[in-house]
Amino acid sequence: MTSNAPAPNPAVQLLQSRNDVLLHQALYVAASLGIADLLERGVHTTADLARELSVHEDALYRTLRALAGRGIFDETLPRTFRNSPLSRPLRSDVSDTVRSLFIFFGSDFYARALGEILYSVRTGKPSRQMLLGMETFDYLAQNPEVAKIFDDAMTALSNLLGPAVASSYDFSAWESLMDVGGGNGILLSHILRAQKNLRGVLADLPHVLDRARQRGFLGGELSSRTILQNCNFFEAIPSGTRAYLMKSVIHDWDDDQALQILNNCRRAIPANGALLLVELGLSEPNQPSNGKLVDLLMLVLTGGRERTTEEYGTLLQRAGFRLQRVVPTGTDFVILESIPA
Repeated sequence: MTSNAPAPNPAVQLLQSRNDVLLHQALYVAASLGIADLLERGVHTTADLARELSVHEDALYRTLRALAGRGIFDETLPRTFRNSPLSRPLRSDVSDTVRSLFIFFGSDFYARALGEILYSVRTGKPSRQMLLGMETFDYLAQNPEVAKIFDDAMTALSNLLGPAVASSYDFSAWESLMDVGGGNGILLSHILRAQKNLRGVLADLPHVLDRARQRGFLGGELSSRTILQNCNFFEAIPSGTRAYLMKSVIHDWDDDQALQILNNCRRAIPANGALLLVELGLSEPNQPSNGKLVDLLMLVLTGGRERTTEEYGTLLQRAGFRLQRVVPTGTDFVILESIPA
């Protein structure tokens, strides 16, 4: 049966992307103000919310009304709201919280660089480095307040991904695992809890490991089979384990820098060991992919890039590895298992 519905107007479809930007910013406001937490505590009217937060009541109402129109919060009575299933992850006290991610996404450290994307397209260089006057991770080392926002966001992301990665691959087959550039250790903690016979090493820069100790994800019963080790992966990577894990590390860097890291990995990994990269998978041409959009983020934020499986295979081969298999995780991420060639 032939449909008589008119074909979508391409111009109207394109303009919907503007609404996505506005929705993103409204989510940033809700996350920054802790609206979902307040609603859960019983503060429901915009008058009461505005009074507690010291914000403009009508402006707050218009923001929440727009979000409720997308199913994020429910307007139950005029100017009265409650949490919805979609707003629940904006709470701070739930295991799958994404509040810190939206706070990060709206921060100057993240958002200003996107406003300068044309600079990156014209030059091929990260606009954030141009704005900051230095490389991203140097800036984080010098600005602990911004580093905390970044760390909170990466913690939330790794916490969402951790169970899927831990259950998708038999890390215990390698007996020992070093998480290189593993941040505060939350991904490693998921893996160690799922694989009881595995020993773990968290390797990162000293100031990052200080934050890991404060977080305590590798404390308690995990402390007996985990050590923290200083590591600058551009200089050298410690030996001592059979398997080496890097999640969203290689995508931060261009090919020359990525190859430098991988060469250091090759020097550390024993002949009977493995390198495990957790990275975003890319879809076929003309197919949607979160990885393709994150690739643009890497362009403006770090100068890195997302890569196809073939591109990773070539890069790994240049560093003396052979890509053995690609393991799906049930998420946008895959595990690229490679062994010394």
